[in-house]
Amino acid sequence: MCIDVPDVARAAEFYGKTFGWTSIDRSGFVELAGAPVPIDLLPRDEGSRTNDATRTFARHWTPVHLDVVVDDVDAAVARAVALGAKLEAGPSDQPFGRIAQLADPFGHGLCILQMSERGYDAAE
Repeated sequence: MCIDVPDVARAAEFYGKTFGWTSIDRSGFVELAGAPVPIDLLPRDEGSRTNDATRTFARHWTPVHLDVVVDDVDAAVARAVALGAKLEAGPSDQPFGRIAQLADPFGHGLCILQMSERGYDAAE
């Protein structure tokens, strides 16, 4: 998984301090270790082009976003907001657990979840 960001060091600090992931310098980009899959932070400038689109790091909507499961959603949200995320909804209780919707400091959608004992099976 790759996340384009205008400031790799800031992104590594945000995700590292919010979720406890570590950074591995990969000579030109940073890999975050500790998530269920490797996440690469790729340096991309605001206004740079990709195919027919121009990158913007204002809040934007995309059908792809990160869902990160944590042990304490409230604590993770507090860390994320202190590091520059914007809380958009929640935290709220759902049948599957507790969820908060945020935008990371670079405008990317991010959900932080704390699963109940039954998790998504409870939503049936």
